[in-house]
Amino acid sequence: MKNPSGQEKGQKRGRSKWTWPALGVGIGALGLVVVLLNAVAIVNRLAESANRSPAELIRYAKHRMQGHTNLEALALGPLNSLQDRIVRSANAPGLPDLGKGQRRYPLAPVRYSQVGQPLEETAAAAPDTLPSNRAVLVQSAEELARAISGAVAGQTLLLAPGHYTIRQKLNTRSGGSREQPITVRAAAPDQVTLEFDTEEGFVVYHPFWIFENLTIRGVCARQKNCEHAFHVVGDARNIVIRNNLVEEFNAHIKVNGLDDKWPDGGLVQFNTLTNSTARETEGRPMTPIDLVGADRWVYADNLISNFVKADGNQISYGAFMKGAGHGGRIERNLVICTPSDVAQPGARIGLSFGGGGTFPAAVCRDKQCVFEHKDGLIANNIVLDCMDEGVDINRSVGALVAHNTLINTAGVAMRRGPASARVYGNLLEGGLRNRDAGPWKLEMNELVTMPATFEDADRLSLNWKKTPDRIPSILAVPHDFCGHTRADGTLPGALADTTPCPTGTP
Repeated sequence: MKNPSGQEKGQKRGRSKWTWPALGVGIGALGLVVVLLNAVAIVNRLAESANRSPAELIRYAKHRMQGHTNLEALALGPLNSLQDRIVRSANAPGLPDLGKGQRRYPLAPVRYSQVGQPLEETAAAAPDTLPSNRAVLVQSAEELARAISGAVAGQTLLLAPGHYTIRQKLNTRSGGSREQPITVRAAAPDQVTLEFDTEEGFVVYHPFWIFENLTIRGVCARQKNCEHAFHVVGDARNIVIRNNLVEEFNAHIKVNGLDDKWPDGGLVQFNTLTNSTARETEGRPMTPIDLVGADRWVYADNLISNFVKADGNQISYGAFMKGAGHGGRIERNLVICTPSDVAQPGARIGLSFGGGGTFPAAVCRDKQCVFEHKDGLIANNIVLDCMDEGVDINRSVGALVAHNTLINTAGVAMRRGPASARVYGNLLEGGLRNRDAGPWKLEMNELVTMPATFEDADRLSLNWKKTPDRIPSILAVPHDFCGHTRADGTLPGALADTTPCPTGTP
């Protein structure tokens, strides 16, 4: 029988000899070998003409030559060398946290606006007094499950110090209110560790819950089975997740609608979200904060790090908002895509409105995803060591990307219409790329080489070597990464002036 499909023919040719596309990649790779001394400049020019980052082009070339043994033997070594020259593979364990992530002390009691929106703390100051809500002491995993199920407005579920191994989802059954939220907390950080051997930890269906001062760890035998430490869903409005250490999950915090109800108005602040290894998700997404469709969430002052997806499409994000929500704010976070081996396989993006898109569109808030997010703010973040963009705008409209510092990333990208954005006052390496999207307004952005700008940018020692010119401040971003007020005449990037941020290791 000689009736194989065209696809089968292509597959057979791909195994036996070079196809024309692979041959083209091979010729390009051979050219890189010949001119290796000038390869960085050449790849930068090619990337600019293709509206892609240099790292993307190299990754694409390596992907296309997989399975072509002779071609790999010829070109893989030079491509790896070139990749190392383009993407600084900073091996920098023990980076300072710059005052972000879980603090070593409790925070002041949560405050709410008149409409119930939880308010950010402008600084992680220890409180003078602890909340006076009536407390229920919890001393075992079984007691915690019963307390979550039976909680009523105004209660504080206070966990006694110790380790708790939990093998069931902890589902809420009732909600609190602005005046009487329900709180789950340890008296202080480092006192309570919750080890979840289950797909989801806390599943929050009801409004006005607070979770704070906890260490939460996924301990599933297969990494794919530890999906979420927190799943906030449906009518779970005005949820607060703060001052926690959460590690070893695929999507540490997941937020989405249910039955046409949307968990709007949440706050994620001063959390450390991380993993110790690349995750074998077996096709599941890898994004520490994954939000679909909810409005007015705030991610602030978190430390998000080491979110490497080892399998599937190998694409991961530090945090995103998508699914036709609006009014989200992503501010003052420290995002470290990976603290070592930056050029390892995969694509890692720091912060995004739109993520990889929402499929099917029927799960979007408007049932069709005319846009992925509207009128969102990404400001005053420091993003480090990402193989791809530090900030990504995908099919999102009215975004403001302002005063971010992007170190060893591919910069800022806007892609796929109907995207639109104002990109103001960012300090970055990489580039500013508009990929078949809509209009954007670029103002006062400074493209620099970070090793020449800061004392040791790759180790987050951000004392200025070369201070850029000051630019006008904008009303939408009155403070900087450290919480300092921006005077009229501020510096580009996340740091408003030459006053250093607090340092320390998490």
